Amino acid sequence: MKLLDERIWSLFKRHWRHTLTYWSVFFSFGLCIAFLGPTILDLRCQTQSTLQQITWVFFSQQFFLLVGSSVGGLFKKTLLSSLSALFSCTLIISLVFAIIPLCHHVVLLSIAMAIAGKAMGVIDTIANLQLVKLYQKDSAIFLQALHFFTGLGALVSPLVADPFLAEDSCVLGANWTTNSSSSSSSDLHHLRSSLAGHGAALQNISQYPLNTDGTVITRVSYAFWIMALINLPVPAAVLTLMYYERLLPCFSNSPRLLDKDSLASTSPAGDSGQGHGSVFGCYNPAKLRNRPPTFFLLHALGGAILFITDGIIGSYAGFVYTYAVSPPLLMAHKTAGYLDSIFWASITAGRLAFIYMSYRYTAPRLLTFSLVGVILVQCTLLIFYTSCVFLFIGTCVLGLCISSVFPSMLAYTEDLLDYKGCATTVLVTSASTGEMILQLLVGSVIHSKGSYSFLLCCTIASFIGFCLFLLLLYVQHIHRNRYTDSSKNMDMKEKPNPGGS
Repeated sequence: MKLLDERIWSLFKRHWRHTLTYWSVFFSFGLCIAFLGPTILDLRCQTQSTLQQITWVFFSQQFFLLVGSSVGGLFKKTLLSSLSALFSCTLIISLVFAIIPLCHHVVLLSIAMAIAGKAMGVIDTIANLQLVKLYQKDSAIFLQALHFFTGLGALVSPLVADPFLAEDSCVLGANWTTNSSSSSSSDLHHLRSSLAGHGAALQNISQYPLNTDGTVITRVSYAFWIMALINLPVPAAVLTLMYYERLLPCFSNSPRLLDKDSLASTSPAGDSGQGHGSVFGCYNPAKLRNRPPTFFLLHALGGAILFITDGIIGSYAGFVYTYAVSPPLLMAHKTAGYLDSIFWASITAGRLAFIYMSYRYTAPRLLTFSLVGVILVQCTLLIFYTSCVFLFIGTCVLGLCISSVFPSMLAYTEDLLDYKGCATTVLVTSASTGEMILQLLVGSVIHSKGSYSFLLCCTIASFIGFCLFLLLLYVQHIHRNRYTDSSKNMDMKEKPNPGGS
């Protein structure tokens, strides 16, 4: 145990500058992903748009996050391109925070969020790729820490915004009266909680008519400027790492540190990482012609599992409030509003706990524990669907169980594929796609079948995810055997024939 401690600590000391930098950019990612839900109503006032119009801002951010994730691998061929992309993207996030208060039309706001979403997607792919490349078989621990920083940023963002959010309507029409204040405040609290889960509950907002014309009174601009300042040390950290690695123009004639200690040299197979790229250009037919079918199946199954589990996270965060305030629970709006915060806090705490768990246990064990735990929690929530107390307990346990699936699956799939394929790009893109698409599907089912179907959809998705994981274990067993055999055959073909032809 001591030897493992010393080895991992030695690895961290060797790469601590890179590691801390990648962790910090994921704090920036979390900061940006969580601010929109709490502030969306104030942004509606700022742009003087309807609720239906402003919720398209959510779609803009999510769609371009998916685009950024899919093309992020293009920037990882060299350390210079990776760090340059991270510096640009983290700086863009600060700039977007700064200019959001200047966007007084919903189209301008959507464009700003699209730019931020693409930057977030690139950050998501590159930071995961580079950490896997640095630590490889030991990457699970550091990936858990990476995703903990996402949760930390997601917790900080709403806390910064909260003091500046409007208590009542932030657009005062000519017929505004004191008597309408309390009802408007209640509606605003209900809407804010409904929209906290990345704007998933779009079907239920038309019943709340709010003013679009009148005097705008909102202080949310200060929240964005504060977040822009909080985020500025992140691009500064990336720039500092580039300075240390002598990647800045002023060092163009100097020998670079990465030349004498290339990150690519850490690969046991000597892979330079050129197989990684955008999700569309990942599979080069010339390079992958001799790969066994299981090679592609592992990519597909790993992506499908994260499609399901990240979709569950997005759906649960988006609709647990709607479920809680609907029959049979009929929970008070203010009380139900805490569910989303508890869910994200438990995910953050779970990722912190799994940093140690990843050191003690293998990725397959952690994934089995997590996916079985998710199923048990979902089934118990279905059984005790009338209990408000158990909904809070189940929300907390669900967050703890599902928190480690993404980093564990990423580390495990890359390990199965010997760090040669496009696993990280495919898995990150699949997770982003699942989070967006499953929310829309679950939202449509809830709208047509009722709020109880929310738990049923999440439970079915949990079973599908676990079945896919069992299939992944079976395929990896076949892949290990076939890949070893094919490698031996390739080695035999490459050896010169001493007897001639």
